[in-house]
Amino acid sequence: MKGMTLRSRVAESAFASDDETVVAVQDGVALNAAGHRDQLKRQYGFLGLASMALTVNNAWVALGSSISVSILNGGPPGILYGLLVAVFYYTLIGLSLSELASSVPTAGGVYHWATIAGGPRWGRVLGFFTGWINFYGWLFSLASLLQISSNVAVSMYAVWNWDHYVSQPFHVYIGYLIILWGSAGFVVFANRYAPYTQHAGTFFVLIGGVITIVVLAAMPKQHASSHFVWLSFDENNATGWPGGVAFLLGVLNGAFTIGTPDSVTHMAEEMPHPKKDLPKAILLQILLGFVYAFCFAIALSYAITDITALQGGFNSFPLTNIYVQATTNSIGIRNPGAAFGLLFIMLGCTLTCCVGLTLTVSRTYWALARDNAVPLSKVFAQVNERLSCPVWATLFVCLIVTGLGAIPLGSSAAFLALASSFIILTSVSYAIPFAANMLSGRRYFPRGPFHLGKAGNIINGLAVLFIILFDVLFCFPFVLPTTEATMNWSSVILAGTVAITAFWWVVHAFKHYPGPKVMDLYIATDGAASVIAEKDRAGTIATEVEAPVVT
Repeated sequence: MKGMTLRSRVAESAFASDDETVVAVQDGVALNAAGHRDQLKRQYGFLGLASMALTVNNAWVALGSSISVSILNGGPPGILYGLLVAVFYYTLIGLSLSELASSVPTAGGVYHWATIAGGPRWGRVLGFFTGWINFYGWLFSLASLLQISSNVAVSMYAVWNWDHYVSQPFHVYIGYLIILWGSAGFVVFANRYAPYTQHAGTFFVLIGGVITIVVLAAMPKQHASSHFVWLSFDENNATGWPGGVAFLLGVLNGAFTIGTPDSVTHMAEEMPHPKKDLPKAILLQILLGFVYAFCFAIALSYAITDITALQGGFNSFPLTNIYVQATTNSIGIRNPGAAFGLLFIMLGCTLTCCVGLTLTVSRTYWALARDNAVPLSKVFAQVNERLSCPVWATLFVCLIVTGLGAIPLGSSAAFLALASSFIILTSVSYAIPFAANMLSGRRYFPRGPFHLGKAGNIINGLAVLFIILFDVLFCFPFVLPTTEATMNWSSVILAGTVAITAFWWVVHAFKHYPGPKVMDLYIATDGAASVIAEKDRAGTIATEVEAPVVT
């Protein structure tokens, strides 16, 4: 029998460093909130982070580029009121994410938060599935954005050749590949300049958005009626669904517009003050995104003079047609220069967004690789510290997205499948840590600067309920009667991604995946020593509580 010394688990404020990015010190090495030493430069201040949030969100651009999702679901009223519903429930999601990001700011984001919220028993498996589902969602997001960017570029050519040019899917795919690999090259070889691209993106999003709204409001010689904009839902419901169901299905357009609230959380390890800046950036993204998107949607709706020209199918790009209608004079003469200028603004927004989103997706995969959660983890976890970039993870992500871009070559509803899969997969990855955090009594997360307090369970619970409701709806067929060409494959994609993840869990992770190091920092038990406990035993933390233990 002998005595031992137990030391207390120490809150984040008690660690040896005053630097908020240092959570612990192990063997003289400062560890960040993810339990790793910093390998990436912390080059994003609040302005750079907010710029990335706004450019990745790109709300008004996303709304205009994806109205093929909802133009059949009630026309302008479906777009406008659907956006209001989406903003309401994504605000709940944003508040919940902000609280977790303020507590544990890591590049893993929801992947690490689900691990912590699941506790010692369920954390490893919940985190594993959440991380993979979130990664798949961001893959579809990048593919959707590249599809939009390429459509805009092709449309810039089309407005000068309106009478004889017919866009083909392979034209869009060629543009898709050029933009994708151009973004990859920039992220790998010019990562130090990435914050400046986000500043440029902010200019395009904010200033370009104002210019676009003013032009759409002032230039048309004929405007749509207020009845058409606000009250024509039933007459423009071309889905075959009853009005209520059609409206709820059309909320997908609003969700796609502002559905990127966790994007900046994956940059947490490249920021000097993540606990304070992440919540502000997340909520600013939703607020400004909504204001711009709603104003743009109103101006866009009043500029429509022929809605039948916009209802050309799910893979069409109706926005170009609206711009042409808005810039055509009273005697029917088109102004291709004006339409080209509006599309150029949008292209500037989407190209800078492609850079930011490539950063987000590559960092998400790198965070998984760093914890041995992916095949060939040792390769994809490598960071070229001279370039400040996980090069292999970035290239692998872009290779997968190259394949996803080929889907529209064979399906007329491909863009809807990409957009709805992005929303469903990412929102499922949000719901898992929210629900687990409630079920565990919210006890595993240290209190950060942004905290929901007593309202936390209510906000988390409502967010989970709305996610379940709309994810089920977004799996419904887009139109009735449905055909193979217009089938909604989102449920198949969701089931497929979960099945692939489950397969990798069985063949690898069950035995060889130790879980992320955040488990050691936040949820280790007395029977499984944490990094903090090891530091305590080594005497590297000053705060100690002496207690005899009989063994």
